[in-house]
Amino acid sequence: MSTSIKNKIKSIRELKNYTQEYMAEQLGVTQAGYSKIEKGKTILSYVKLVEIARILEVSVEDILSFDGQRYFGNFNKVIGNNNGSILINTENTTTLKVLYEDKIKLLEKLLHKTEAELERYKDKFGEI
Repeated sequence: MSTSIKNKIKSIRELKNYTQEYMAEQLGVTQAGYSKIEKGKTILSYVKLVEIARILEVSVEDILSFDGQRYFGNFNKVIGNNNGSILINTENTTTLKVLYEDKIKLLEKLLHKTEAELERYKDKFGEI
């Protein structure tokens, strides 16, 4: 597998704030198995790439064309002023908003999963 593809997958996964464990669970593989994909130690089939894109909620083309340098370069343009306010390059506010919304959705899913697990423990062991 091309070095660039594995790095692109990892960068997009990290932007989505998804863990390797989450990706592995969604793909039906072990965390170690998924880690090998990101390290380029396993051959990535097109079918698996399509699955990864689906989980990351992007297209295969988005993965292949992802340019981390361009993306991160734009977000690193932070402007400060004398009163301590920080302004982020406004050309990317829509992208930033989408990323935060994705992060919020993921955190809400994790919270609901944790609450359900806590309820199961309470049912099994009583109040904690």
